[in-house]
Amino acid sequence: MNLDTRDDWGLAGKVAIVTGGGAAGDGVGNGRAAAILLAKAGARVVVVDRELALAEHTVKTIAGLPGEAIAVQADLTRSRDCAAMVEAALDRFGRLDLLDNNVGIGSRGSVLDETEENWRRVMQVNVETMFLAAKHAIPAMRRGGSGAIVNVSSISALRPRGLTLYSTSKGAVIALTRAMAVDHGPDGIRVNCVAPGPVYTPMVYQGGMSEAARDQRRKASVLGIEGTGWDIGHAVRFLLSDLARYVTGHVLVVDGGATLRGPERDYR
Repeated sequence: MNLDTRDDWGLAGKVAIVTGGGAAGDGVGNGRAAAILLAKAGARVVVVDRELALAEHTVKTIAGLPGEAIAVQADLTRSRDCAAMVEAALDRFGRLDLLDNNVGIGSRGSVLDETEENWRRVMQVNVETMFLAAKHAIPAMRRGGSGAIVNVSSISALRPRGLTLYSTSKGAVIALTRAMAVDHGPDGIRVNCVAPGPVYTPMVYQGGMSEAARDQRRKASVLGIEGTGWDIGHAVRFLLSDLARYVTGHVLVVDGGATLRGPERDYR
């Protein structure tokens, strides 16, 4: 089969879970973009978010695309919610093939600035949720004979710049990705990672970013253009697709070349 001639990327009929798949209003974050693009290729998508209304909005956006979607509310810091998320996929679609681990929160400052409580919270949300989601998803993928997982990290893991806790958590995501790729390759399960640069998403602009700061982020790219959630979504879809059948344990940097030169200022 020549996959280069297929519009569906080998995704048609596959079942995907996208965590953090909601976004405020009509905005498009990394998770919402990935969910829409997977559905566009014919996948059946379980859109998971802590706020059900945000996941439902993504599902409404998907209506009319070749694929279909359902919304699931879950707090992925709880193992039982991760188990329920997988069960929802199996109950509705009968299988699970793909997982986009997209949940994460930010933090600023050095080890001297951080509190112990915030350290535990960021590590729990940014790393433990991916561990728990994979722990419950992988057995279902094994039963199907194959699968693919993408964990979303950050270029902050590759070039720290004043976000010590955030950088540490995202570095752990890369290590987790590589370890899982080795552990579950024999099961036919590929595990890869996307490391976004400073992309403009609802999470960013809801924080009140000024136009001057936004322009500074744009200039961080050697291309001189601004990244969006769609750029991350396209990378996730590729790594989950059959076109990436020979790719595992890889960290795909999507940053417009920002890591190629020193930062002009702090940006996430």
